[in-house]
Amino acid sequence: MSIVPAPSTALTTTQPHPDGETLPPFPSGSRSSGPQVLLTGSDVLVRAEHVSKKFCRNLKKSLWYGLQDVGAELNPFRRRSGTPLSPAVTDLAGGAGSPGDGPAPGLPSVTEPLPDAVLLRPGEFWANDDISFELRRGECLGLIGHNGAGKTTLLKMLNGLIKPDRGRITMRGRVGALIALGAGFNPILTGRENIYVNGAVLGMNKSEIDAKMDEIIDFAGIRDFIDAPVQSYSSGMAVRLGFAIAVKTQPDVLLLDEVLAVGDVGFQAKCFNAIAEFRKKGTAFILVSHNMHMIARYSDRVLYLKKGRVDFSGDHEDGIQRFVSDMHGTPVSAPGPVVDWSVVHGTGRLVFTGARFLDADGRPTPSIRSGASFTMEIDYERKAPLERPPVLDLIMRDRQEILYQQTNVQAGHAFGDTPPSGTFAIHFERLPVNVPYVEFYFSALDPGTGEIFDWKRHVKLGVEQVTGGLGRLRVATEWSCVARSEEAAVRKVS
Repeated sequence: MSIVPAPSTALTTTQPHPDGETLPPFPSGSRSSGPQVLLTGSDVLVRAEHVSKKFCRNLKKSLWYGLQDVGAELNPFRRRSGTPLSPAVTDLAGGAGSPGDGPAPGLPSVTEPLPDAVLLRPGEFWANDDISFELRRGECLGLIGHNGAGKTTLLKMLNGLIKPDRGRITMRGRVGALIALGAGFNPILTGRENIYVNGAVLGMNKSEIDAKMDEIIDFAGIRDFIDAPVQSYSSGMAVRLGFAIAVKTQPDVLLLDEVLAVGDVGFQAKCFNAIAEFRKKGTAFILVSHNMHMIARYSDRVLYLKKGRVDFSGDHEDGIQRFVSDMHGTPVSAPGPVVDWSVVHGTGRLVFTGARFLDADGRPTPSIRSGASFTMEIDYERKAPLERPPVLDLIMRDRQEILYQQTNVQAGHAFGDTPPSGTFAIHFERLPVNVPYVEFYFSALDPGTGEIFDWKRHVKLGVEQVTGGLGRLRVATEWSCVARSEEAAVRKVS
């Protein structure tokens, strides 16, 4: 895991870790000539302003471009800009000021990127493009997106491992990060030696590391292997050690990139309990995960990246819905079930042509009251002869996970001969969920070969929720309080 703070060079200012509720002002040697700022519980710990990063797809060109960029960075005649930074802002990128902005009195100017830095050379692409956000003390930002969307690249820039090509990043306080499995660990060194190395990188001296050594080892739960080389560790053991080092250094900002997915359930529970404790103390988190349940549970808001750009920033429920809808090709703003029935996802020997929901009185309806009965009808057409009666596989899910899955055969209702065209009907005695809506996925397949004839997803049924309780399940209950009889008391004692 990478457990590396933002570099303490002239390019960034990382404030010392606080023992109390506030961070001390920036030291006199930092790049700020304005008044000193004292951070409070509502202050921004992470700020990204129009951050962009480009890479090259060709290895040889990438090496050549790298040499050019290093030479340009070392050029003493590099053009400067008069664009100011506010008193406690750090420019990691070398500046992103707007052309023509003049310097404000008493404030330092920002170094602009070289003219070539904002242009794409042959073979280059933007891995991150114009990303801006803020993260305050005690907040958790969920960073979501498909593989290759630029999530890890953004975390690496926030952690100071790579520099943005334009824009600026401000990181305040001590930063702990778990970005990639094995990154930041020397495989030849033992676990104990890597604790000293990573602790030193985080700014701790040997006495501080010695004082926390037993806590780190106990939290990781690998005491029997702490003096073995890290190269002999499993991925789960490496995650345990990396997370233990990160949390026991009391970071102000913690960056987590999908690394807890390989831990066992017990360790994950320990990690999230630790995160909950840190949030109470004001630690800010950026959590990257493809587990939307985890994002919904721990994030205050989400940043959804698509092809390197911000597609959505805001409420975590809306962001997750947009991400899931994009993943399955369903428009978020659709007013009801939106399925392209003309597109066949399968061999097409039997195709679905439509679906609808009926209430208890047999009337078509777009929504059902939680706990009520309903019937789902699915129209089909058989385009070619079938060797065996088809099997209908039905899934009901909400925005988080599968709620129900069964086939007609498992339910004890095998189909007989299938007419050339007809309707599959599934009757539900009641809908025991209390969520805004449910979606149905269904497929018709050959029970012998598993051949999929057609497969449809995202057929949506609205749910009229019932108030008076929490949770996604609607359970019919009866509550009472009665006096215990003497006979029951005797049975309990005996």
